[in-house]
Amino acid sequence: MPSDQPQAAIFSRLAPRPPKPPEESHSRAGRNLKAAIPTALILLALVAASIFIRIEVFAGLVVVALGIAQWEMAGALLARNFKIPLLVLIAGQTAMAVGTWFYGIQAALIIYMVTCVLALLVNGYARAAGVTDALAGCFSLGWIGLMGSFAVAMATMPHGAWVITAFILLPVANDTGGWLAGVLFGKHPISPSISPKKSWEGFAGSVIACFLVAWFFVGSMVGLSWPWVVLFALVTPVMSTAGDFSESLLKRDLAIKDMGSIFPGHGGMLDRIDSILFCAPACYLMFAGGLGLL
Repeated sequence: MPSDQPQAAIFSRLAPRPPKPPEESHSRAGRNLKAAIPTALILLALVAASIFIRIEVFAGLVVVALGIAQWEMAGALLARNFKIPLLVLIAGQTAMAVGTWFYGIQAALIIYMVTCVLALLVNGYARAAGVTDALAGCFSLGWIGLMGSFAVAMATMPHGAWVITAFILLPVANDTGGWLAGVLFGKHPISPSISPKKSWEGFAGSVIACFLVAWFFVGSMVGLSWPWVVLFALVTPVMSTAGDFSESLLKRDLAIKDMGSIFPGHGGMLDRIDSILFCAPACYLMFAGGLGLL
């Protein structure tokens, strides 16, 4: 009917689409710094405001960020003809974040399993390849929704504002220290076939930068002892690099450069939070251990 055409047009514009294929870059920095630096500063300011004005605002920001990331993932998977049940996944991961806030990370694990079953049921009846699509959706939900729920869990800890500050700034320090050391001194790639711009020299820069952030925020502000500071400084670069490599492998398989284009100079939401998501479970366990919550 004619009255349905505007609604169909709106849905068509909002529906996820495959990102553009990668373009070759000859820059050692790998990004447009004039766009990337202001974008990063604005994002950090927004996160800082959400943390210190009211920690519940940060939890809401996490829900929004994860929803955008899931939407980007749905579009990226279309490059391989996977049609994940997006609405089910977004509803599930929102419930996971809310459940974590009120009942702890155990609630997120339960809701994750329930959502996976619903995804299988919904997609299994919807189309012939529904089971395969649903399994891809379960992977996406685990990577984005479940790992993201650990960030919400950290916000409920004692010294929650400083815990979250450290959790956010550690991957940022890893990226910044690794990028700077890599640009200045990088000569030995860690894995040229996966991410040719990441070098062992850059990894050393990441460890040094993470140690400085951990010393101030984990040690001084949260109050954990020196062994925990050192552990954060060593674990964060490993997990962040694993997150970067994992997304690089996925993007290479999907033949795309970025998961999205929402942030100038950074790509999409998932491009910005890939290392943060991988760090979330490890940081949660280290903070919980250091604060005596386990």
